Amino acid sequence: MALLDAPRPSSRLRDRAVRFVEAATTPLLPADYLDLFAPLRSGADLRGRIEQVIPETSDAATIVIRPGADWAGHVPGQYIRIGIDVDGVRHWRAYSLTHGPRSDSRISITVKAVPDGKVSNHLVHDSRPGTLVHLEQATGEFVLPGDSPVKALFVTAGSGVTPVIGMLRNLFPVTDEGAIPLQRSKDHDIVVVHVAPSEPDSIFIDNLRTLDEAGMIRLVDRYDDVHGVLDVNQLEALVPDLAERTTYACGPSGLLDALGAHHEAAGLDLFTEQFRPATVVAGDGGTLALDRSGVTLELDGSTPLLDAAEEAGVLMPSGCRMGVCFGCVLPLKSGAVRDLRNGEITTAVPGETDNGGVPIQTCINAAAGPCHLDH
Repeated sequence: MALLDAPRPSSRLRDRAVRFVEAATTPLLPADYLDLFAPLRSGADLRGRIEQVIPETSDAATIVIRPGADWAGHVPGQYIRIGIDVDGVRHWRAYSLTHGPRSDSRISITVKAVPDGKVSNHLVHDSRPGTLVHLEQATGEFVLPGDSPVKALFVTAGSGVTPVIGMLRNLFPVTDEGAIPLQRSKDHDIVVVHVAPSEPDSIFIDNLRTLDEAGMIRLVDRYDDVHGVLDVNQLEALVPDLAERTTYACGPSGLLDALGAHHEAAGLDLFTEQFRPATVVAGDGGTLALDRSGVTLELDGSTPLLDAAEEAGVLMPSGCRMGVCFGCVLPLKSGAVRDLRNGEITTAVPGETDNGGVPIQTCINAAAGPCHLDH
């Protein structure tokens, strides 16, 4: 009597074929060769191919990407982490998606080159169509609630406009012929207070003005070189019905902190998105010993451990560099570090804390005395 779990001949032949192909391609696997010919296929690591690089300002560009087959889609306002190789090192950064779901299935991010920003400058000035990048699925909760009409105020500053433009483009598409009214968006009531250093530095200002002229939003544009830095106490004058609106804000930490204090005192709803961590005065610094690398560094109290180690030539695990993704976590074996976002101290004491060390994020922690990392 045949055993029920005995392999069928076809199964044995398939297994032999797989082993033969694997042996023929050693040390690589068949999937490694498939990656060369079909890197965006289903089942592969999620990647995307850059298809367009569209300048927005002198230091900002929109990158249009064709994502792989396993891309799960996104909600307007969410962001993705993108991995790109620069000088032989893979770096990960987080960027807002600047469109709603598109009919051509492409996605886009808009990147502003920041001073000394290795990845942002590479994407804006050096990226080319055809380049493959690594992707993670979209995430983030800076989104509008469902499909119900909203009465909202968007406050954006600089590149903080990127998640907001994704929401607005989804509600009010803009073509070469102008803004397109959609039945599902007709009851939305949106004011946008958009802040930029100057008008030429204002990303998406043409898009915002088109929506304003079509009566789909009310735009209040403010430029530091004309109006001075925005005082949040002026919001009631700029938006008289502020108390009736839900505020969504994205921009530098100083603006978000001021808005937070203002709205809390007034009892108003506020949702924020911030990609760069706010820092506080961090203390006196100390020494950083990277045990397995054999490197010891003298550090100030305001430089992230990740940045300091990389500046010294040590290859470190990294990700978003914002304290979001936990791609930079290493064990603190001993010593003390300070969180640059809130000043909190984390310590590791041999004999008292876990022998494996205390996991810390090196991108948002600085030395607060002598410290040893297992790296």
